[in-house]
Amino acid sequence: MTQQPKFGPDGLVPAIAQDAGTGAVLTLAYMNRESWEVTLRTRRATFWSRSRRELWEKGATSGNTLHVKAIRLDCDQDAVLLLVDPDGPACHTGATSCFFEEVVAGDGG
Repeated sequence: MTQQPKFGPDGLVPAIAQDAGTGAVLTLAYMNRESWEVTLRTRRATFWSRSRRELWEKGATSGNTLHVKAIRLDCDQDAVLLLVDPDGPACHTGATSCFFEEVVAGDGG
């Protein structure tokens, strides 16, 4: 039997997509049971859109799909790590990763 993540009270679990080749963190999204099962079955990263309240396969519109190579759960089983082979940029802005904004500490004043 496949291990299952521990979904939160809202029915969701955070899912990090990481490039299996480079190790770059690409995006953070959320999965519910249905998106988890679709991802396991299709090996394409599928998430739950909290804003649209619907399933979305990453890249279904843009073509920038995330092909799942491996899936890992954290030690508490309340977070998912998807090791993926991306077909193009992961971010809707066109950036390779959604994590491109650097936070610069202010002068404290």
